[in-house]
Amino acid sequence: MFNPHVTVACIVHAENKFLIVEEFINDKPLWNQPAGHLEADETLLAAAERELWEETGIRAQPQALLKLHQWVAPDGTPFIRFLFLVEVEKIMDTHPQDDDIYCCHWLSAEEILNSSQLRSPLVAESILCYLERKVYPLSLLDYYDPPVAKGS
Repeated sequence: MFNPHVTVACIVHAENKFLIVEEFINDKPLWNQPAGHLEADETLLAAAERELWEETGIRAQPQALLKLHQWVAPDGTPFIRFLFLVEVEKIMDTHPQDDDIYCCHWLSAEEILNSSQLRSPLVAESILCYLERKVYPLSLLDYYDPPVAKGS
């Protein structure tokens, strides 16, 4: 049975810097965008906002969809990753709520693209997506909540 992991990620950008979260996996520090899994009965946008809050302590809403990635991790785990754009006016203090996040960094695109600490190739790919300047309206995403049938 095919059960891809549905995840959301946020490119958070301010003052020509990008917000990266650092976590330790197998005692190795790795970088990622604020990201995580879609939960049951949650919209994609709600998941993106929740993950951003949990991993950085920042409350902000995505303004656009950047990309939809389909990727298979080296261990064979399939992922479908929705990448959102969050533009903020200035670099903000971070306060991770999630114990798995060690700290957050505001870094240049070059620092991220040249790093050997990326959790997956999607981290660099996401920065490249931002730099392409192609954005898609959030209206592409629709949470369909069917009406309750009369007489139910």
